Amino acid sequence: MGRILLFNKPFGVICQFSRDGLHPTLADYIPLPEFYPAGRLDTDSEGLLVLTDDGQLQHRITDPKHKLPKTYWVQVEGVPDQAALEKLRSGVNLPDFTTRPAGAGLMDEPACLWPRCPPVRERKAIPTSWLELTIKEGKNRQVRRMTAAVGFPTLRLIRYRIGEWTLDGLEPGKWRRE
Repeated sequence: MGRILLFNKPFGVICQFSRDGLHPTLADYIPLPEFYPAGRLDTDSEGLLVLTDDGQLQHRITDPKHKLPKTYWVQVEGVPDQAALEKLRSGVNLPDFTTRPAGAGLMDEPACLWPRCPPVRERKAIPTSWLELTIKEGKNRQVRRMTAAVGFPTLRLIRYRIGEWTLDGLEPGKWRRE
């Protein structure tokens, strides 16, 4: 079985080792080029990224047939009501597909939350709140599209868990072997 690394990807880092000249990359944080990400996080998303040096393990982690549940902490604009949460839980109809049902609920701001650089733009007249959202698929910008579709745009998105792996004890920009 291959080796696994867990990485807490900071905001603005792209999920590749090759440099694009515009953004920091995984190579700026992880000096082990034989590893590659099992899945991706958008440049403007933060949190848990699993990397492996085993192609079969990478495929098993990301294959739609074996999709591991992924839990996100999502700061949204506004405070979702039960109707919005129920839409997330039952599947959101997006223009190109309908999402699978998700685990969704309001949560307190995570106690272990680190400051984001740059900070999230907040408006004084509009409150923000936090959701815990768990999905078993991972289409392009899916969580952001889901929260926007139910009327609560995402301001900050942090992947907290993939399967059994979590961010616990992992500072932004740091990695550890599993």
